[in-house]
Amino acid sequence: MTERAVLITGATGHLGRVVAKRLALDFNHLGLHFFNNRTEADRLVSELREVGKKAAAFQADLTSEEGAGELVNRVLSYFGRIDVLVNMPGEIKTKPWDELNREDWESMFRSNLESAYFCLKHALPAMRNQKWGRVINIGFHLVEHLGSFPGVTPYAVAKTGLLILTRTAAVAEIENNITVNMVSPGLLEGGVLPSSAKLKPGQVGKPEDVAEAIAYLASEKAAGITGTNLLVAGTWKM
Repeated sequence: MTERAVLITGATGHLGRVVAKRLALDFNHLGLHFFNNRTEADRLVSELREVGKKAAAFQADLTSEEGAGELVNRVLSYFGRIDVLVNMPGEIKTKPWDELNREDWESMFRSNLESAYFCLKHALPAMRNQKWGRVINIGFHLVEHLGSFPGVTPYAVAKTGLLILTRTAAVAEIENNITVNMVSPGLLEGGVLPSSAKLKPGQVGKPEDVAEAIAYLASEKAAGITGTNLLVAGTWKM
């Protein structure tokens, strides 16, 4: 496992940083994608190199297939392989559903669904050639709840689409020893918490909990798990 290479998109986000540090316990080669926060990306690379890891930061705009394809090619060129792909969450926008415009829909889809699809599409050939791969997409705790989401409608639709993509790829790639799963967090410490909600113990999780779930699904121990959606949300909205 240690010589396998990991690509984490959105690695400079609050959750992405925690995930990168957790996966560094199991893998030596870590590709850290960022969009515009080069300072944080360089800081994270330095931290990982200080503990003996081969880490590198890669800038890319993943809202286009060209950007995603270029990112994957650069990571492959640097490490010689991609074994684990973690598609971190994209943008989220809160807006009443009846005030949405075309750009609202398109930005949510590009950020949360298309970016993950294009990274997956371009990473799969390398995984197929080596007959081993792990893909973990990040959803949200109600991704399987086909209900009303009036404040985040495009985001919820995009994440539901990502779950369908996850399960479609899981079925298609099982013969290549590639698993494709989703991890769906609830409210997290350090994230955006609803100001009006009366939160109870067990309803706010830690980024480390999500990172542990991702690390498990990226491991050899999870070889028999694919197409699943693993909730890491405590009792939030239960």
